[in-house]
Amino acid sequence: MAEHPSGRENNRIAASAVADDDPRLAFIYQEAVRGLTQQQTLVENMSSRAGSLVFATAFANSLLGGAALSNGLGPWDWTAVALLFGIGGLIVFMLWPYHQYTFRFDPEELLDQYVDGDRPTTMSDMRRALALRIKADMAGNWRIIQRLRKALQVALLFLLLDILAWLLAIADV
Repeated sequence: MAEHPSGRENNRIAASAVADDDPRLAFIYQEAVRGLTQQQTLVENMSSRAGSLVFATAFANSLLGGAALSNGLGPWDWTAVALLFGIGGLIVFMLWPYHQYTFRFDPEELLDQYVDGDRPTTMSDMRRALALRIKADMAGNWRIIQRLRKALQVALLFLLLDILAWLLAIADV
């Protein structure tokens, strides 16, 4: 039959765990998690902006395109249609769910590494390792976010040029 630690041994184990819990590492880990949460919110906001771009593009093209195409197809009409396809491609790029973001840990991996391993890990060691891992995850996420941000900027520029092309087509310039 397995021996259970006595009350005194349990108190010693708990005391050593508390003594090892460095508040500085707890703060750093908390800040790392907060940064990762802010990054996730940024990704969600960019998806929302892409959705708004879909609406703005559809509205502008239905309103101006109908008026411009009533007098036939000219070079500005073709330019506007090409820009519309460019905007559509950029929106698909922004909204397609293939991006490999890392916003959370795998619980099974955490259990294997920090709880069920050969050597028990202290909270301070665990927070330190996870804070460094969050930093690496944030760097990987940031590369994806930068590509999406640039795609959004180009799509907004295309939308402005698209509206201008439709206006020039309406003016029959």
